Amino acid sequence: MKLRQFGAALGGMLLAASLVACGGSQSSDTATTQSADSTEPAKYKIETDVAFAPFEYLGKSNEYEGIDVDLLAAIAKDQGFEYELDPVGFDAALQNVQSGQADGVIAGASITEERKEVFDFSDPYYDSTVCCAVKADSNIKSFEDLKDKNVATKTGTMSAKWAESLKDQYNFTTTEFKDSDIMYQDVTSGNSVACFEDTPVMKYAISTGSVDLSVIEEADAKSEWATPYGFAVKKGQNAELLKKFNDGLANIKKNGTYDEIVNKYVKADK
Repeated sequence: MKLRQFGAALGGMLLAASLVACGGSQSSDTATTQSADSTEPAKYKIETDVAFAPFEYLGKSNEYEGIDVDLLAAIAKDQGFEYELDPVGFDAALQNVQSGQADGVIAGASITEERKEVFDFSDPYYDSTVCCAVKADSNIKSFEDLKDKNVATKTGTMSAKWAESLKDQYNFTTTEFKDSDIMYQDVTSGNSVACFEDTPVMKYAISTGSVDLSVIEEADAKSEWATPYGFAVKKGQNAELLKKFNDGLANIKKNGTYDEIVNKYVKADK
């Protein structure tokens, strides 16, 4: 081949490659990784909390485990997709999905009307309520005893909103923390006299002996504070991922995998 012919052929190949690259760009602002080979599974970046047992926590093997972690793994296997689990903390997890830096979040996120304005939620996968807990040997027995005292809450959670709705009525102040573990420490160290938390999370921590706390108040199961958890994606984005989660959730409920996972972490009295 002559030099001029070779140059023309090379230029044509480069142009074709550039067109393929342009055509393969994502129209969404999410972090989904798609393979050029359609036979390869889609891979998603999924955000989660760092310490929210029994839903997600760092286990003894230095790997994350819990209800959310196991459910996601079972659903991904059922639906044939891959994912990268990214434990960044609850508040950061929601922010990363909202800003398009990640595809979805599974972190014990309560499905609320307010959150529906910025997220699309899956079908509910766990029913939860919220509670208030104090040190096991505390003389705090009810909300009335919180007058002129400080309580700890977790940023962006339903339990924090419950505390905010009560603070004026019972005359207490609040301090927010990003992680549950740090919030618990603030109570056990005496900086705060109580903390507000999701009931299944608090009861699990108490039952495993990881905290020396006691529940003194629990929101009514029929109140606005009793909300189900859902998997979430940015509103208007990743509809395919959301469908895969819902389809997979339905399948693992039918075949018994869902009950096996939940019962592994939470006993009948949840």
